[in-house]
Amino acid sequence: MKKKLLGNTLPQLQEIAARLSLPSFAARQIADWLYKKKVDSVEGMTNLSKIAREKLGSLYDMGRVAPVQVQISSDGTKKYLFPCHTGGFIESVMIPDGERATLCVSSQAGCRMGCKFCMTGRQGFKGNLETAEIISQILSIPESDALTNIVFMGMGEPLDNLENVLRSIEILTADWGFAWSPKRITLSSIGVMPALKEFLDGSRVHLAISLHNPFPEQRRELMPVEKAFPIMETLDLIRQYDFTGQRRVSFEYIMFDRLNDTKKHADALVRMLRGIECRVNLIRFHAIPDSPLSPSPLPVIEQFRDRLNASGITATVRASRGEDILAACGMLSGKSSPDSSM
Repeated sequence: MKKKLLGNTLPQLQEIAARLSLPSFAARQIADWLYKKKVDSVEGMTNLSKIAREKLGSLYDMGRVAPVQVQISSDGTKKYLFPCHTGGFIESVMIPDGERATLCVSSQAGCRMGCKFCMTGRQGFKGNLETAEIISQILSIPESDALTNIVFMGMGEPLDNLENVLRSIEILTADWGFAWSPKRITLSSIGVMPALKEFLDGSRVHLAISLHNPFPEQRRELMPVEKAFPIMETLDLIRQYDFTGQRRVSFEYIMFDRLNDTKKHADALVRMLRGIECRVNLIRFHAIPDSPLSPSPLPVIEQFRDRLNASGITATVRASRGEDILAACGMLSGKSSPDSSM
């Protein structure tokens, strides 16, 4: 089986070029074809010699995988289904919003975190995506060239696949890669330690922490990983970093009816986040099958938002997108739909 070119960093491409006795400059040429010109075949790398392309093509293919299905929401959101090396499928979601086009990418097939409100977590862990599989989600959709933002908020816990996620971020931001500003990328995590520190030290992209309850014992009921990765330890680490400049930290707070939406919860959240330059994104719970949880009413969410803002914590209500095609927050499952079409 051939190896994949996609997902290799410039130093890795330099090693490949050296092994194939290609000129030293060939590695940067290959990177240019992969990540800037976005060709879909080795034969398309026309500034490499025919002999170089034959050597490369005999051992490597591009590694891009096309989506097998797409579903389109009434609000224009698109959910793409991709096969992965685990034998199953993963999903990514393209969200258009005026001049912005955001792709929500997956980093794992399934997830081992077990959050009670998440359909991905119900599957259990199926495997980490390879770097090529992460980058392929970006390159293999029709909107690839129009994307303005990437969020690692799809299936899986990104920091549970730290090596491949950091490599993907390097490819996205390096001058030999996509050359994107780190400000165009956000990674969402429940706060896996010590991977969170390595991520903060090794990248400059934005961070979003899934919080969902300011009381640790209640958070543990929703997110069993609170026992292994206490939110207070996550906040202690975040306080060691500067989020007042180019990089920002936000906190995701899914709102459940009469479970975490009271004044007591709002006031505790204010106390918990005091001293951190941040934003809180309030998210209405998107009901999933066979769940006893229900969403907070919109007036309750707005009152919660206003209480946070009045206390000095910037809070906004995130608009739900793609709920009718199970593409909204917490609804990704990696399952094919019989009525979807390309």
